[in-house]
This record gives sequence, C-alpha cells and structure tokens, in this order.
Amino acid sequence: MTQTISKSGLSDLRSKDEIRAERRKGRTGIYLVAPGLLVLALFFALPVVVLLAMSLYVKPPGAEIGEFVPGFEIGNYMTVLSAYWPELLRSFWFALIATVLALLIGFPMAYLVAVRLREKPLLQGILLVLLIAPFFSSFILRTQAWKQILADEGFIAQALKFVAILPADGHLTATPFAVVAGLTYNFLPFMVLPIYANLGRLDTRLLEAAGDLYASPMNSFFKITLPMSAPGIFAGTLLTFIPAAGDYVNSALLGNNRNTTMIGQVIDSRFFKVIDYPGAAALSFVLMVSILILVTIYIRRFGTKELM
Repeated sequence: MTQTISKSGLSDLRSKDEIRAERRKGRTGIYLVAPGLLVLALFFALPVVVLLAMSLYVKPPGAEIGEFVPGFEIGNYMTVLSAYWPELLRSFWFALIATVLALLIGFPMAYLVAVRLREKPLLQGILLVLLIAPFFSSFILRTQAWKQILADEGFIAQALKFVAILPADGHLTATPFAVVAGLTYNFLPFMVLPIYANLGRLDTRLLEAAGDLYASPMNSFFKITLPMSAPGIFAGTLLTFIPAAGDYVNSALLGNNRNTTMIGQVIDSRFFKVIDYPGAAALSFVLMVSILILVTIYIRRFGTKELM
C-alpha cells in the first residue's frame, strides 16, 4: 500500500513539474514575442488608427487651408472615390501588368541561377550579386535612369523608330509603357529572390527521372518544376504587386500626369500640395483595404499549403 502511494505521489510530482515547465515555456514565448508585438502596435496598428480617425476629420466653416477638426464625416470617402476611382483602378492594373511581366522575366532568371548553375557556385554568386546590386543605389536614381534610357534620343526609342514599331513622332517617356517598365524593373528582385530560394531546394533527380520516363521538357516543367516552385511564385507575386500598387515615384517621374497618374501620386498630392489631410487619409485607407481584400481573395484561390 505504501509503495503504491509513493508511486502515485511521484506521478503527481512529475505531472506538477511538467505543468511548471510548460508554464515557463509559455512565459518564455510571450517574452520573445512581446517586442515584436510592441513594434507592430506602435508602428502599424497605431498609425492605422490615426489614419482612420484623420480620414473622418471635417473642415469647420471659415477655416484656413489645412485646418481640420475631429469629426465623423463619412462623406470624405464618397468624395475621394467619386473623384479618383480611375486612378485607383489604374494603379491595380499597372501593378498587375508589372507583376506578370516580372514573373515572366524573373522565373527564367531564377531557374538559371538556382538550377542550371548549381554546379558553378562562382558564376552563380556573380549573377546573384548582379541581381541584388540595384538595391545598393537609390530607388529614385534607378527610376530616373529609366527616364534617360527611354528618352527620344536613346537607343531603344531610335531602334523602335528605325524598324517602324514606334512612329517618327512617338515617345516612350511620359507614357503608360514607361511607368509599367519602371515598376517591372524596380520590383523585379522581389519576384526573383523568393523563386530562387524555392528552386534552390529543387531535387534535380526528379527531372532526370522524368526524362528517363520519356517525359518531354514541357511536361517535366508543368508536372515538377512549376508545382515545386509555387510557394516562391506565390510570395514573389505578393511582394511585387503590393508595393507596385501603392507606388508613386514611377508614375511621377516616368508618367505624364494625365493617363498615367496612380493613386499613390494622388495621395502624395493631397497631403503635401492640396493640404487635404482627410481626403488623403481616406484614399490611403481605401487603398490599404482594397489591397487587403485582393490579397485575401488571391490567398484563398491560389494560396499554397506551405504558406497558409
């Protein structure tokens, strides 16, 4: 009887020790997560709340330019949406085109570096450095360089005019083509790097086995390479589309302020030129919610199990 009780007591002690250990682990996890949560609360959640509150501000009668008071003016959203819905749709359209082009250009680049050059680490490293090198310079300088590349006296414009693709009086700068080209170039590394990281884990023996089973290169690509690179494509499209939709530098430097204006450019103008803080805040909140809805639909439709 005594032996039975002592075993029971030891079992209780063990269970209590396990409970204490689990509690300590739980507290440790909270301590590790707390700094990140604090940063998110201070630099994301709080600014969003302030932005939402500012979007509802009202301008009192007789107030000076830029003078607003707290209120609950829902009409601010209706006003800016009725005035700037073309710019909002254009932003998403340009971002979508740039994302598709970045995928079409970036996937072969990532495949070359990650798979074909796997046995040549020196050349692989050089190409990776060349890919990341644009990040070492200013975003504005890179965009300004595209303005010079696409200039009327530049090689590209002259070559297109020579083969009669571009009219003699045609222009590449200050056009939607220039804006999309700038977006594609500037955000191309955001597409390539996730795909490269994913393809770096691709087992090439699977491709060899597919060839031994008389699968064509096209079948091997669609049955093996593409499905295994899906998480990288998924991440790359999100990392490209989201910042491209809110970008305003490319449209400001490469556009014409008519049929190339993007919503980010409008927000910048409403904040710093028109001094319409509620309108700019309302547009910013609409842009953020719209992107969130589109991303949610995209995740539910095309999201991979590895990223859900």
